[in-house]
Amino acid sequence: MVSRVEPRAERPRRLPGPRLRYERLPLLALSILSLLAGLWAGLGRLGWSSLGPWPGLYLAHGPLMACGFLGTLISLERAVALGTRWGYAAPLLSGGGAAAVILGVPDPLGPLAIALGSLWLVADFVVLVRRQAAWFTVTMGLGAVAWLVGNVLWLVGTPVMRLFFWWVGFLVLTIVGERLELSRLAGPAGRGRGLFLAGAVVFIGGLSLASAYLGPGLRLAGAGMLFLTLWLWRYDVAWRTVRQAGLTRFIAVNLLAGYVWLGLGGGAWLWFGDALTTFHYDLMLHLILLGFVFSMIFGHAPIIFPAVLGGPLPYRRGFYLHAGLLQASLLLRVIGDVGAYYPAYRWGGLLNVVAILIFVANTARSVVAELTRRSGRGRSAAPRADAGSG
Repeated sequence: MVSRVEPRAERPRRLPGPRLRYERLPLLALSILSLLAGLWAGLGRLGWSSLGPWPGLYLAHGPLMACGFLGTLISLERAVALGTRWGYAAPLLSGGGAAAVILGVPDPLGPLAIALGSLWLVADFVVLVRRQAAWFTVTMGLGAVAWLVGNVLWLVGTPVMRLFFWWVGFLVLTIVGERLELSRLAGPAGRGRGLFLAGAVVFIGGLSLASAYLGPGLRLAGAGMLFLTLWLWRYDVAWRTVRQAGLTRFIAVNLLAGYVWLGLGGGAWLWFGDALTTFHYDLMLHLILLGFVFSMIFGHAPIIFPAVLGGPLPYRRGFYLHAGLLQASLLLRVIGDVGAYYPAYRWGGLLNVVAILIFVANTARSVVAELTRRSGRGRSAAPRADAGSG
């Protein structure tokens, strides 16, 4: 009789899956909290809500969006790139300062914490530039300096209308620098390098001039944005990648739309200067902050989210819903601003908020669905126990 050797039970194989960095979630949560509070404040400014027990948010819309949401998110992204624990002090300070603003903590605690966060981000970039002195690190470092200048002005009591251009400069320079990094265009040659340098120098010079002479400075900064738009339009890879499919095309579509809004914003700054009526001011801000910045966020989210949190963000065709609604609603808002037509301005603003909320929901849904799918694959990989032996 031949004895049968039973095979040894194999251990369940672990399938590769997302490695979420849970320690970064609180910092991301502070950024998202600032976004939601900023959107609520924006609805109040548009007349859609009374802000309830938070009437102080009426004046905090701009700081919460530019500093609490975007500043914290960008600082978190740079801290990940830096790879040191102390680098996370920047998003912690800016996010904590924004939370203080939301909770109504008396000044100057909130603005002071945000200003310290931007100072820390500048320090992060000093290290990053020393590690890799490239076009994109220097450009983003100058953006961090612009954020610091704007935050210091806000801390000492300067009205937002007299400093908003520094916050815009922070976002524009950061995004342009990221396009240099992500598109591997850190060394444009020939005319490309000259056009980029011209745009950056004119733009930064306009920001500096606007602190003393608002009208000429804003016009000069607007001219700089037009130069940067031409450079992006000519040398960015989006024109080639838009012919592809899936995520690659989605990113390119958002990039090209953002470049259109950046060019229109630069033109508005050049045309209106310091004629900051309600509609002109709204137009000059949101062509950049909604049209350009959020188009970049929508396009880059499937790249940035996995890099920051280590979790998956698979592309879905449903992403075109929030991207398309943003473009259509901003066009409606622009029509209201140009024609001084309040209903279009008001409804366009409401739909802007809806588009961003759909983006948050679509992003969360995509992440949860992917994590659930991978978890199911992991469970199915485990062998089932035999019912008995024969």
